[in-house]
Amino acid sequence: MSIHLLKRRIPRGGELLPVIGLGTWQSFDKEPSEELSKVLATFYEGGGKLIDSSPMYGKSEETVGSLIAMRRKDFFVATKVWTRGEKQGFAQMEESFRKLQTRKVDLMQIHNLVDWRIHLHTLRMMKEQGRIRYIGVTHYAPSSFGELTLAIRDRAVDFVQLPYSAFTRTAEDGILAEAADRGVAVIVNRPFEEGALLRRLRAKALPTVAAELGCFSWAELLLKFILARPEVTCVIPATSNPVHMREILRAGTGRLPDERERESIAMAARG
Repeated sequence: MSIHLLKRRIPRGGELLPVIGLGTWQSFDKEPSEELSKVLATFYEGGGKLIDSSPMYGKSEETVGSLIAMRRKDFFVATKVWTRGEKQGFAQMEESFRKLQTRKVDLMQIHNLVDWRIHLHTLRMMKEQGRIRYIGVTHYAPSSFGELTLAIRDRAVDFVQLPYSAFTRTAEDGILAEAADRGVAVIVNRPFEEGALLRRLRAKALPTVAAELGCFSWAELLLKFILARPEVTCVIPATSNPVHMREILRAGTGRLPDERERESIAMAARG
């Protein structure tokens, strides 16, 4: 599969990252399988790099670690710390290294801001030791954008992960601009509202703007809506289906919508 994915620079360091990543919430919470192996092969062959996991995601870390063990250097591995207390956080991260079968994690994030001030100290130390390359903070709820903004004002934070979609556009009210102003990369989670948006739109015809953008599915269109924001570094839809993976990858190619087209997509998604 020959796909030339759009790439964007991580503000701190200048490293190029493909705009389509892979989330693993629920989709990889299972034993390694041929189907999941095909998803990762499709993702890699299509130019994907960032894989996002968490201890919260059940078997995800262990499954990802097993499936990419022979080609670890080909991926940008991101996971999270999701517990309270310095010692507990350190122990959890050590367990994540073991499950992912790696000595170094590209991005370690503080999941849902749990005890984030405590964990930032540990992450700074681990970054200095070369065990992690980047530090991030995450949340799944727009209601936490105020605290998330406080966290990204810390100079140690390189990435912020947040929810944004054609249906939920709260991130446009300030946090995207804040991240850009502070040189913080943005990873978008929940682009399909955990699948609810796609299920609602499944029987609805694509709007005319889809043809203008060369999109053949709602998934492509909704992802292009997100990627048209220049502050967004990468979006991480989750899937356990190789066919859907190919569909998702196409969103990171070709032309992105202008502001008029973005509003048309949002209107169609809400209608």
